[in-house]
Amino acid sequence: MAVSDPNPSSDANAMQLRTRKEKKFREVEASLPDPKTSSPQGPLASLNFSGWLSRFGSFPRIGKAVDGDDVVWLFDNTAYKSPEHDEWEAEFIAAVFEPDLKCRLADVVSSIAKTLGLADDADERDTIEERLIPFLWDIQTVRIFKVDHLGRELKLGPTSMNGITSQVLPVKRHHKGSFAKGKAQVPSAVKGILNMQTCYAGPEGWSIISDIDDTIKITLTSDPLGILRETFVEEPRPVPGMPELYADIKSFLPSDTPWFYLSASPYNLYPLLHEFRNRYFPPGTMILRDSSWRSVAGLLTALTVATEEYKVDRMKKIHSWLPKRKMILIGDSTQSDPEAYGEIYRAKPGWVKMILIRKATDISSIGIDEKNQLERFEKAFRGIPLEAWHVFEDPSECSMIVKKLVRRGGR
Repeated sequence: MAVSDPNPSSDANAMQLRTRKEKKFREVEASLPDPKTSSPQGPLASLNFSGWLSRFGSFPRIGKAVDGDDVVWLFDNTAYKSPEHDEWEAEFIAAVFEPDLKCRLADVVSSIAKTLGLADDADERDTIEERLIPFLWDIQTVRIFKVDHLGRELKLGPTSMNGITSQVLPVKRHHKGSFAKGKAQVPSAVKGILNMQTCYAGPEGWSIISDIDDTIKITLTSDPLGILRETFVEEPRPVPGMPELYADIKSFLPSDTPWFYLSASPYNLYPLLHEFRNRYFPPGTMILRDSSWRSVAGLLTALTVATEEYKVDRMKKIHSWLPKRKMILIGDSTQSDPEAYGEIYRAKPGWVKMILIRKATDISSIGIDEKNQLERFEKAFRGIPLEAWHVFEDPSECSMIVKKLVRRGGR
């Protein structure tokens, strides 16, 4: 079932919706298989759970222990010294799934291959199958388990209606800039991502927030078939020049600089994106969208609907953790990064020191010329000093900009 596009609330949303219409996103979404046998219908259903989930969180924290029939994903995170309490804490996020598929995997794979016009290539279908499976698992609600974190036992859960638990918990003190390991304490039969690492970030210094799709990873977010091909078929590819830029930035920032990778990509892609980041970019916390469990079409929706509001909300959360850090924001022009970054700059005065936007001229898509117009950037960054934002095509030109900024102490 195709999703009804919401009314645009900003110029960025309007541009995204025009792209969705002209590139026939709704038609492609409607053509994709819907593996859900129950639960709210439509790719946007889970995007509207936030109010309900907050009420769910008020119930007693009871639940069923994770068992050998479950899959657990435990995500990396960042520890910070609470601005309100003199103690270290971190947001722990985990997802729990039921691995038994309630649909015919071969049929879903064939549907994706047909949508992409692929020949009957066994290797390609194997890749599609492997990456599709996290989109087809049922989520497990009201599940609990424990994590051994620096020798302290932490209880996570119960999982909510989206199969995710998100909790801010106190953690042991550790050296700033170091990484501490955690391990899920679950039965040996449980599969998944059972190990995590926590970056300890002191209250002051520098920090990076980077978009992922079409900023550091080629995703082709303006084209529904491009998204599907890059997600389910192609080997993840970095945007040329960006690994070198991030390595350079990392080399002259303090070792305790926390990195955040903020993307509208759904959490279904966490293993794929986590491996990609480990291969090409500095370690850091990945913040993704819990919006498309059991919905392949939801992938397209998550990447193209209400991304500005989502990113601003998550950056406000990071600000609540690290309000005294000096932030460098890196994004691209294909979606709403300029508008989201401009909004957070104005909403949290003095927090953001530099905004770097990659002008995506190497992506062939409808509407990209409009998105790359100088007038768009000037409007997105209205009221922001010219020296605090920069639009680039060649990533190498950003190294000196950041280096000079750091030398000036962000002034």
